[in-house]
Amino acid sequence: MWAYESVFYQIYPLGFCGAPYENDGVLKHRILKVKEWIPHMKKLGISAVYFSPVFESDTHGYNTRDYKKIDCRLGTNEDFKEVCDELHKAGIKVVLDGVFNHVGRGFTAFLDVLEHRENSRYKDWFHINFGGNSNYNDGLWYEGWEGNYDLVKLNLYNPEVTAHIFDAIKGWVEEFDIDGLRLDVAYCLTPDFLRQLRTFTDSLKEDFFLLGETLHGDYNQWMNPQMLHSVTNYECYKGLFSSFNSMNMFEIVHSLLRQFGSENWTLYKGQHLLSFVDNHDVTRIASNLTNEKHLPLIYAMMFGMPGIPCVYYGSEWGARASKQDGDPALRACFDEPLENELSVWISRLAQAKKHSQALNYGSFRSVLLTNKQCIFERKSENERVLVAVNADAEEYQAHFDAGCGTAVDLISGEEHDFGGGSTLPAYSAFFWKMEK
Repeated sequence: MWAYESVFYQIYPLGFCGAPYENDGVLKHRILKVKEWIPHMKKLGISAVYFSPVFESDTHGYNTRDYKKIDCRLGTNEDFKEVCDELHKAGIKVVLDGVFNHVGRGFTAFLDVLEHRENSRYKDWFHINFGGNSNYNDGLWYEGWEGNYDLVKLNLYNPEVTAHIFDAIKGWVEEFDIDGLRLDVAYCLTPDFLRQLRTFTDSLKEDFFLLGETLHGDYNQWMNPQMLHSVTNYECYKGLFSSFNSMNMFEIVHSLLRQFGSENWTLYKGQHLLSFVDNHDVTRIASNLTNEKHLPLIYAMMFGMPGIPCVYYGSEWGARASKQDGDPALRACFDEPLENELSVWISRLAQAKKHSQALNYGSFRSVLLTNKQCIFERKSENERVLVAVNADAEEYQAHFDAGCGTAVDLISGEEHDFGGGSTLPAYSAFFWKMEK
């Protein structure tokens, strides 16, 4: 599967393009801006772009009005096809946000229910009680996602609803040649729907990738051969920044052993979860870390651990934003991409990851672990890589059995001789490919 060897780049289009929050109905060809960033993505080592919602919505994209029409604030379907074509020419896959749990109040079928009530042919598309009322004083009650009545819950048990969604997906493949979907709030979607979706998308396109947004719990209930290929690894998202902020590498390594270790009880051995240090819903990592010198190191951990690394646009050069300032702050518009030491570092990590069988598919084993340092092994049939991180302000003398005498650092290309021991400089990270 191509996704397991990829580095993802997340773009939140409405914010990225500087679109107004409310849908003003004014057509602007803003999505074409993505084409200007393709050289930056290539330099960064990106092989797949995950777009947050691009379809017509009421406000933020997750309250869909029309699954078949690009939001007018972003442009036209022809504009987006042009963007997808250019990305594909550059060797970059395209993954779209599939928001199938709920729609916006401006969704055509829901507007019909508000107008015709019990006589609407769409009344069974939603979970409605005509004897109740909503926050909008509609004279009827309907289920909203987690009590949010601007997000109208769809009835995924209704075959007409699934047929409507699947028809839209088929159109996205035919019109834009998309390569996969990220499923919003996948933990809310019914197992039957996910199984039907997997069967349907498998028939549409070879290696069509399904990624689910999940938070907590056993990810295997959504990620398995009959349902999703991958899910978001929120457990390790928290463990990554928390380990650096509390100077306790035991936290993240414990999670990695629990998820990918060699024991029989390991949860996700051989599977590929989406790894990230931030996204459109959480504080940017540069604002989340208490020590800015840990910024390159947390990316090294993310790229070195099992999983599919995903970089959120702007964070590759250290853009800052806090969740407490609201979602628009997290979804900023940047006039142009910036390049600095951090973005160059991430590009080197990306190249190392994409060309390493061990980093893409290898097992996980902890080799050395202290509060401020960790070394772990990624091992495949033909390759062995040691990932070493020193989060301390002082250099560290690492004593361990390397199993060989020399190695090459996949990040810098420099050779390393283990004969004299391994000195980890302050705030350093290495991907040592071990010589046989």
